[in-house]
Amino acid sequence: MTGQPVCYSCVRMAAGMAAPPRERVLDTDHWRLAHAFGTTLPGWLVLLPKVHVESLADLAPEAAAELGGLLRDVTAALQAAIGCTKTYVALFAEAEGFSHLHFHVIPRMSDQPVELRGPAAFAALGHPPERSVQPAEMDDIATRIRAQLPSP
Repeated sequence: MTGQPVCYSCVRMAAGMAAPPRERVLDTDHWRLAHAFGTTLPGWLVLLPKVHVESLADLAPEAAAELGGLLRDVTAALQAAIGCTKTYVALFAEAEGFSHLHFHVIPRMSDQPVELRGPAAFAALGHPPERSVQPAEMDDIATRIRAQLPSP
């Protein structure tokens, strides 16, 4: 035992294609897109590199080159799939067990309460399962987003 916290992202990544649709909305050579858990906001996505890195500076050049196009495509697919008017993109990777670089792609709906807009959207994260978007809904959203993404 190294004493290092377990990386939740690496553990989930190891599930590979056995993972449900919500955990594999998109898989490229370098990136994986998943629906966030513990959120009350349907369509909250997380884009993470398949290799454990903790800083943008540590990304392989190929992964870095793919990132901008992916964020654009994911935003367009999310807007088409759930009707959000815009998306927020954020990177922190600070919580214990979540130091693996990951981007939050957060939908902002036209009727989203003001108190959940901008940085305050993070109040919709970290909820217990009974208050969060349920797995079946996450899988449905994942399938709709995947259908809107360009073919590889």
